[in-house]
Amino acid sequence: QVQLVESGGGLVQAGGSLSLSCAASGSIFRLNAMGWYRQAPGKQRELVARITSGGNTNYADSVKGRFTISRDNTKNTVYLQMNSLKPEDTGVYYCNAGIRMTAAQRYENDYWGQGTQVTVSS
Repeated sequence: QVQLVESGGGLVQAGGSLSLSCAASGSIFRLNAMGWYRQAPGKQRELVARITSGGNTNYADSVKGRFTISRDNTKNTVYLQMNSLKPEDTGVYYCNAGIRMTAAQRYENDYWGQGTQVTVSS
């Protein structure tokens, strides 16, 4: 089995910073793209940032220049550094990863973390 365990998050004032991390563990043959999504109350889950195994990144327009996604492939961990936080960044942040558990598995499966709350006060 595979698990994604998130840490970080919390409460911060507008303009502040927070960092999130997400570690993948279990039976992992290949860890492909990893990403962070968020869901605000009453809204759909949306992509925040994504990083491929080779380090290519893409961001939601709303976080460009403020958030940075990175990964440590030796630790199967993805990070999200969030700076200049705004109240509209508030939500539950979920880690996502595409993982092949064995070499025989042709396609990756999609895995999600349990979510971590980020609250930005004005």
